[in-house]
Amino acid sequence: MAQGVETGNEPNKLFDTLLVLDFGSQYSHLITRKLRDLNVYCEMLPCTQRLSELAWKPQGIILSGGPYSVYEDAAPHVDPAVFEFGVPILGICYGLQEMAWHYGKAVIAGEKREYGHANLHLEKIDGKAPHVNKLLEGFDDMQVWMSHGDKLDKLPSSFATIATTPNAPFAGIVHEEKPFFGIQFHPEVTHTQMGKKVLENFALNICKVRPNWTMAEFVDKELIRIKALVGDEGQVIGAVSGGVDSTVAAKLMKEAIGDRFHAVLVDNGLLRLNEAESVRTTLTQGLGINLTVVDATERFLTALKGVSEPESKRKIIGGQFIEVFQETALKISAEAVGPPKAGKIDWLLQGTLYPDVIESISFKGPSATIKTHHNVGGLPANMNLKIIEPLRELFKDEVRILGTKLGISESLVWRHPFPGPGLGIRILGEITPQQLRIARQADHIFIQEINDAGLYRNISQAFAALLPVKAVGVMGDKRVHEQVIALRAVETTDFMTADWYPFDGAFLKRVSSRIVNEVEGVCRVLYDVTSKPPGTIEME
Repeated sequence: MAQGVETGNEPNKLFDTLLVLDFGSQYSHLITRKLRDLNVYCEMLPCTQRLSELAWKPQGIILSGGPYSVYEDAAPHVDPAVFEFGVPILGICYGLQEMAWHYGKAVIAGEKREYGHANLHLEKIDGKAPHVNKLLEGFDDMQVWMSHGDKLDKLPSSFATIATTPNAPFAGIVHEEKPFFGIQFHPEVTHTQMGKKVLENFALNICKVRPNWTMAEFVDKELIRIKALVGDEGQVIGAVSGGVDSTVAAKLMKEAIGDRFHAVLVDNGLLRLNEAESVRTTLTQGLGINLTVVDATERFLTALKGVSEPESKRKIIGGQFIEVFQETALKISAEAVGPPKAGKIDWLLQGTLYPDVIESISFKGPSATIKTHHNVGGLPANMNLKIIEPLRELFKDEVRILGTKLGISESLVWRHPFPGPGLGIRILGEITPQQLRIARQADHIFIQEINDAGLYRNISQAFAALLPVKAVGVMGDKRVHEQVIALRAVETTDFMTADWYPFDGAFLKRVSSRIVNEVEGVCRVLYDVTSKPPGTIEME
C-alpha cells in the first residue's frame, strides 16, 4: 500500500461543528477564524461538496462570498440538498445570492457597485416565525463592509427583509419558516461593526453549537484519538525541524505513545546558523523526544549544484528529503526492539496545519501551482505508511496555544516559521557553500537585532534572503561589485494574509550597517515592503 489515508483525518467528531462552503472569497478563511475565536469548531470545504458524501453532520452551514456572478452559466452552485438538510443556513454576499437564486433566481447586476463601508439599516419584523430576528437581535443601525456588484432584484418567495443599505434594498433577508438567513455584507471582516456578534448569534443562538473548542479540550481528546489510532504497539515516525509546528506535533506524539514515536531531523545543509545542534539539544534534553539526526549536507548540495530555478530546487530538495527519510525509516524499523511486530513502523507524522488544508481545498476554479510544499506528495509505495496529522485542524496561533498547554517553552512556541527547503528558497539563484555562508550570517544578524530591540514577538516571521544580483559599492575607498541582501519581516495571525512590519529607520540603518560590515561579500541591504497578497511571505 502506498502512503495511506489516515482514518482519523476526518473533522473531530467530539466537537459540535459548523460547515463553511467556500465559493472562493478572499475572506472565506476569516469566517472560520472568527468562529474559532468564539470557541466554535468549524470546517471549510469547497462549495461543490456533496453533503451525502460527508461522514459527519454539521449543525449549521455557512455559504461564503465569492468572485462570481450567480446567474452566469459557469457560476458555482451548492448541492441542492443543502437547502433540504435540516440545519440552519447563513449566506454571506455571494452566499446570499446563491440562496436567492435557489428560491427564485432574482439576482441581477447592480447599477452601482458597493465596495467598502456602507450604512446598514435594520428592518423590524413582527408577527413572524420566532427565529426571524435572532441573527440581528438587539442590533441598531451600523456600518458594515460590502464587496459586491450584483444584488437581489426582488425578495425571494417566503423571505422577509431584515436589513437594507442605500444601494441594496435586500441587504439582509430571512426565510419565514426555515432558519435560513442571507446577508449582503461581510461579518467576518473587522470593518463590519458587530460582525463577530452576527456570527456568534448564528452559531450559538440559532445553530445551538456548544462553544467547547479550546486547546485544553483538544489536547485531552487528541491524545485519546492518537492512542486509539496507533494502538498499543504501533510505531510512528516523523520529520522535525525545530519549528513550532513539528515540535508541537512531536511533543503531542511523545505524550501519546512515548518512545514509540521516532523523530528524525534531516540536516540538509540548508539550515540556519548552528540549527542542527540547537534542535538536537532542545528536543532530546528539553522535551525528551526520541530523535535521530541525519547529516545529509553533502548529498543535498551535490544534487543542487548548478540549479537556480525555484521550483526545480524545491523538487530536488523534496526528492532528496524523501530518499533520506525513507532510508532512515527503514533503518529505525529494522533496529527497533520489543514485542512481536513492535518494530514495524505503521504511521508517518506530518505537521500539516489548517491553512495548508484550506489552500488545498479552497474553491478558486482552475489555478496554477504557486509553489510546491516539500512535504506534500506521496512517499514511495514500499514505505507502506499511513499518515497521521494531529495539527491539521489548527491555525498557527492555535498551535502556539497548544504548545504552551503541552509545557513547551515560550521561546520555542513563539519561534518564527522556517520553511522545509530551508535556505534553499532564501537563496535566490544557485546554492553554493559561499552563498549559504552569506545567507546564514546575514539572517543571524537580522534576528539578533530584532531580539535585542524587543520586537521578536511583534513579528510573525522574519528572515534575510540573498538575491541573485550584484550591485556596485564603495568599501575602504575601493570600488566593489558584491551581493545584495533583502530583509523580510511580516505581521500576520493566520499566514494566509500578511503585512510588512514597519521598522523605524534607525533600526534598519543599524541592521544594514552590521550586515555590510560583518558579512563578507555583501555591499547592499534592501527591505521588502510587499504584503501578502500580492506577494508570498517567502521570496521563492
